[in-house]
Amino acid sequence: MELYNTLTDLLADARSKDREIRFIDGENDESSVKFADLWDRALALLGSLQARGMQPGDELIIFSKSNESFVIAFWAAVLGGMVPVPVAVGISDEHRLKLFRILSQLKRATLFTEADLLSRLLEFSTKRELDDITATLNTKTTLISDVDPAASGEIFESTPDDIAFIQYSSGSTSDPKGVVLSHRNLCTNIRAIVEACNWTKDDQSLSWMPLTHDMGLIGYHLSVLGVGMNHAVMDTNVFVRRPLLWMSKANELRATQLCSPNFGYKHFLKLFQRKGLPDLDLSCVKLILNGAEPISWDLCEEFLAALAPHGLKRTAMFPVYGLAEATVGVSIPEPGTEYSRVTMDRHSIRVGDAFRVVAPDADDAVSFVRVGNSIRDVSIRIADDNDATLSEGIVGNIQLQGGSVTERIYGDESAITELFTDDGWLRTGDCGVFVDEQLVITGRQKDIIIVNGQNYYPHDIEEIVARLDGLDLNKVVVAGATPKGGQTEELISFILYRQATEDFLPMVAQVRDLIGEQTGLEVDKVIPVARIPKTTSGKVQRAKLLQAYFDGEFDEVLDELHPSDTGASDTDEDPLVAELELICREFAKDGTIGPDDNLFEVGVSSLTLTEIVLAIDEKHPGKLDISDLFDYPTLREIAAFIKEKS
Repeated sequence: MELYNTLTDLLADARSKDREIRFIDGENDESSVKFADLWDRALALLGSLQARGMQPGDELIIFSKSNESFVIAFWAAVLGGMVPVPVAVGISDEHRLKLFRILSQLKRATLFTEADLLSRLLEFSTKRELDDITATLNTKTTLISDVDPAASGEIFESTPDDIAFIQYSSGSTSDPKGVVLSHRNLCTNIRAIVEACNWTKDDQSLSWMPLTHDMGLIGYHLSVLGVGMNHAVMDTNVFVRRPLLWMSKANELRATQLCSPNFGYKHFLKLFQRKGLPDLDLSCVKLILNGAEPISWDLCEEFLAALAPHGLKRTAMFPVYGLAEATVGVSIPEPGTEYSRVTMDRHSIRVGDAFRVVAPDADDAVSFVRVGNSIRDVSIRIADDNDATLSEGIVGNIQLQGGSVTERIYGDESAITELFTDDGWLRTGDCGVFVDEQLVITGRQKDIIIVNGQNYYPHDIEEIVARLDGLDLNKVVVAGATPKGGQTEELISFILYRQATEDFLPMVAQVRDLIGEQTGLEVDKVIPVARIPKTTSGKVQRAKLLQAYFDGEFDEVLDELHPSDTGASDTDEDPLVAELELICREFAKDGTIGPDDNLFEVGVSSLTLTEIVLAIDEKHPGKLDISDLFDYPTLREIAAFIKEKS
């Protein structure tokens, strides 16, 4: 593939190709934009932005529910030499606060959004008495409806070293980190991804990953656009509500290139195993890129086995490794080869250890998937804690160099020292080892928790929990754990507590409810501990708490807190309410949603709520939609609503 100098050059070349982007916003709700029309519509928006006084170097925060509007705005900013800053539209207070913190970090930012989103942001900022933010929202916002289709912007001649866009990771909300990516970074990584995956203009891609995510934007829009491929972008919320539509559209479009992290396969399978998809032919699928969170071998096997009768090949499962600081792609296997795993002793994967291979059914076995070799223009080394290179077979810290690696974090010069070694290698924060010349990711040196493909920093969640009466930051530890046989990472909260176990139950509910309300995350376990281990300098030793959890030290107390009997003997007398309770027990992690509990206040995620609604829809087709929960938030109210519609 050609190496472009800038993204502007890439779009200018794509403009001449008879290809299109399809936007899937529902089963029967689609639109498409030709590559040539993308150029024209981006220029029109650019003209509107320039008429408002925006200049090269100004930042454009793209905060939109519409993928089509997002793409137009992204390219308008690029063509005008402005800096696009994608930010996800979330449902929690923390998502809004993260946007406000980003808005405060940037120097000359304008917000690009929809009227209803702006209204909610203004209501929230006014309620919180954030006067500076409210003033900025009122004076520095461009609405999608403001675009003059007759306008035509003036293109800015960017250079390879100019900022192409700022990629805020999905991690910290209290102190968001903006990874600065130049045109050179992006064009280098785009070429490497296309070549490593053997993509061609005759392929067809389909992605439901959000465009605010590096895999969604760079992997399945910029890269596929660069190679001249027809591509389809499914709204992430559509996938969450209708996961079977993912493979239905892959069949319909004859898609060859798909992608998903762990939770996508799990979410799809839950409904597919109950409903199935008749007349599904997936023989067209060449690759499903699997990344963005630790890869579960067991889940991959379950997914492949379920879809093998529909023509999905084992060679389609394609585990990869990447991170925002390296643009996106770092290592990719050889296309057409079957993915493979290595099973290690859990106690042999500390930095500096030579890993020990054990049988998959051994007591301390943990399986890791090989994620291939470094792609073009990226070098990988495994180093000890003093940044000295280790030999093959020794577990260490993964470090990178190359043309796609960022040079800085926006507005944070001090982060450079932490991010890079003295000899110029990027510290990824991940740990791994080379096995048979392929990279294997064994864990993380940093404490990032990955849930549903999104990164979360423990200290952010700990600050939320510490708001509860009787708690403070010295009494709360939050960590992520992938236990043996686990398919996705668990979210564990350890609370310093030295009283009777039965008196701890109210705390379990409070922690779950507060984290669910503020972040949209579900807590798997809330564990009382008599001591929080710390280093001599006072740093919490999360790894020790997690190892104690893995070793079963908390099994007895967890059995007391979460009895295994979740039978239906105490269900409601109303048969329909009792049926709804049983459905909730299948999906809610603690299985304790009562008939009069508000579903938005019991600590379950939006993904779980969607799964509950889908299961109800199976039993009572066409009677309940996810939006109905806002009017009927309890199981008793839902039951009455279903009866009324029947």
